[in-house]
Amino acid sequence: MVALFAAASINLISSILKLGVRNLLSAELLAGSLVADLHLIPSFFIYQFGNLDAHSGLIFGLVIGAIIANVYTLLISVVESAKAKEEF
Repeated sequence: MVALFAAASINLISSILKLGVRNLLSAELLAGSLVADLHLIPSFFIYQFGNLDAHSGLIFGLVIGAIIANVYTLLISVVESAKAKEEF
């Protein structure tokens, strides 16, 4: 339960930080982060207040969906950093 709360909190903070970014693929990064938020927050509330025996499959599915959304965001970040041509 603590890990689920921590993941939802950190992902929500990262979504808020992505709001003002103006990069090449910033809209896709924000969308992937919001999808992960929309999976993690309900799964935390269902875990906390719902019947765990009846909804364990739903919680597991929501967490897997958040993982897939975060992997998508990671891949988009890699693509964006590969396309950026910054001189140091």
